[in-house]
Amino acid sequence: MATVANTTFANVTVADRVRGFIADFKAAQALRAEYTATYNELDSLTDRDLADLGIARSNIASIVREHVYGA
Repeated sequence: MATVANTTFANVTVADRVRGFIADFKAAQALRAEYTATYNELDSLTDRDLADLGIARSNIASIVREHVYGA
């Protein structure tokens, strides 16, 4: 006979789940805004400015991604 484990979340209401979803969504939006602002800032630099920083234009996206979201 098969048994089913009880995997319900104790004392977690639908409202708590919605609040958690909204908080996660807002955090993701904030990270995306930081990514976009940082990317645009670096992208607006001249090739010479980027070279002074040791950054190739083709590496901007990966550098910004690592900065904002971590390794």
